[in-house]
Order: sequence, then C-alpha cells, then structure tokens
Amino acid sequence: MTKGKSLPSYIHRRKRDGVLLFRKRYAGKITEIRLETQFPEGEPVPFALHQERERLLAQPNPVPAGRDISSAVRHYKAHKKFRSLASRTRKDYDKHLAYFDDKLGHLAPRNIERHHVISWRDAWAEKHSPHFANYRTRVLSIVFEHAKDMGLLTKVEENPAMGLKGIKYEKQDRKAWPPKKVQDFRDAYSYGTRERTCFELCLGTGQRIGDVLKMQWGHVRGRSIAIKQGKTKAELLIPLTSHLKAALAATPRHQSALFILAKDMSKTKTPGQWAYRSAAQAMRKARKAVGALSYDLHSLRYTAAVELLRAGCDDDLIASVTGQSKRMVEHYTRHVRQEIRAEKAQEIREIGLANRTKQE
Repeated sequence: MTKGKSLPSYIHRRKRDGVLLFRKRYAGKITEIRLETQFPEGEPVPFALHQERERLLAQPNPVPAGRDISSAVRHYKAHKKFRSLASRTRKDYDKHLAYFDDKLGHLAPRNIERHHVISWRDAWAEKHSPHFANYRTRVLSIVFEHAKDMGLLTKVEENPAMGLKGIKYEKQDRKAWPPKKVQDFRDAYSYGTRERTCFELCLGTGQRIGDVLKMQWGHVRGRSIAIKQGKTKAELLIPLTSHLKAALAATPRHQSALFILAKDMSKTKTPGQWAYRSAAQAMRKARKAVGALSYDLHSLRYTAAVELLRAGCDDDLIASVTGQSKRMVEHYTRHVRQEIRAEKAQEIREIGLANRTKQE
C-alpha cells in the first residue's frame, strides 16, 4: 500500500486497484475496512471522506464488512438451519432477528462479552417481560453459534449468551379448560360458526392452532382426519369425536375453498385459510364472551390430553392422538394426575381406617 500525499491520516489508497481503505491499530490489532467514500487519484479530497474518517475514529472499533452481527443474521436467515424450522418458529425468530440487525448489527461478535448480553437481557425484561427477555436471549445465542460457524468467532472464544440463566419469574402454567367452560363455549357458539368449528378442531384433535388452521377438507377421510404436524412433522390419522363430526357437517363449504377454516368469503374473492392473526383475534373475543380468557387455544390441547386421561387412556393412547412424546403427555396432564392419585390415595386411606376400626 502507498499513502497518498493529500490523504488524511489513517487513510490509504491500495496500490493494485486504487481503493481507499481506513487502517488503524485497535487494542494491538490492525483493523482495515473499505471506505464508502471513493474518488479517483489526483482529484481533490471530498468533504465526505473527512466526515467518514471522523465517524470511524469516533467508533470504538470499526467492523469490517461481512464480519458484524448484521452479516451473521443475514447468513443465518439464508441458511438451511433457519429455513428448516417450523413456519411459526421462523416468524417468532424473525421479530428478534430484525431487532438484532437494527440495534446490534454494527457490532462485531468477537467484541461482545457476557456482561453486555446480561445488561441487554435485563433491559429487555424491564421494557417487555422476563419471558420475552429470556426468549430473545436464546435467539441471540443461536445467532452467536452461527457466527462461530461463519468464522466470526474462533473455537476458543465462547458464545457470550450460551448457558446464560434466564431471569426467574412466576410462570402461569396453562391448565385444561374446566368442563363448565367447555360447555359454556358450546352453548354460546352453535355448529356452523367458524368459532365453534375451530374450537372443536382444537379440542377434538388435540393439535396446535397452527396445524388446525392448515387442515383441509381433503384431509377428512371418512370418520378420521389426516394431520401432519408442522413442528414435529409427525403424521397422524385421528378419528373424529362426535362433537367434531357434527361441527364439520354444519360448517359451510365454499366450492373453491380447500381449507376447513377458510377466509370469510363475504369480505374477499380470494379463497384461502383463515389467517392466524385474524383467527386469534376472533377466538379471543369468543373466549372473552364466555369468561374464558384465562384459557387460550393452546389450552385446548391440554384439555384433549386431560379428557383422554380421565377416560382411562394410558400415555401411549394419549400420544396417539396428540402426537406428543411421553414426557410432554406427562407435562400436559400433571395437575390432573396429581388429583387422580390423591383421590385414589384417600380412598385407600379411608378403607384402611375402616378396616382397623373393625379390628379394634
């Protein structure tokens, strides 16, 4: 490299192609980046070059192009690791990835330390919620792992977000809908309404709302419905409950509609599935109307598992409907299992006491 006589300090013109570079030593290491402001050799130095130089000098450590958080985010989103995620997970990640790109994108992964991540996590918790902050931190950890794969972090450098304990808070466990609330909903929304069909699909199949919205008329096979779970990719064939069978029979079917829960054709000429946001809003309004705001749509998945358990099904039978692992079946039904065991224990206790009384 040769230094041009008229160029400001820290700026050099590369000999082989005439490209202007900013070059300075930071913390014992030479950092070199390509300047945005370029002009032919021999011409007067533009004022924009002086402005860019001052901006770079004011920054604690300029980051070369392609080696910042923004680059890691873009590369991750284009990678099969991200594309292979369930669509709902990608949407959840996208919100946080956009934030990282906007707020942290100019930073170099190798310059971020654990105390930085902790301070960010605590700020996110204060602005949003501990749950939100913990989730965003986990997504940030994934970005750092991808940055490591890109070579932006060396093997000896740890992921500053890896293994960071989440902020503790009192979680509100989901619980199954009480039988009375189930009946209240059925009394309020008759067969044929989208709310009732959505409700019976969630409860009757025990599936996530995202999978329920994707169900098509072609998936109904006689007395069963075929399902492919978006998250686990598990393929299930689930017999229809009496309520679900009646709901499907009463559901209006537009001749061009593929989806069971279709768009409102009075408001659009383009058929398609009921949008997640629109469905969530409508079902929240319905839950509010019956006093069931404490029980969301995912709680109907819990309800399905609980109804099966109370009917005498073992974990394998429950999993054959919900498509869950044994561990998740136990998690979804843990409250009711305790109640059932306690009832059995008290029955045994009463019998034992009565027998001892007779012996005495």
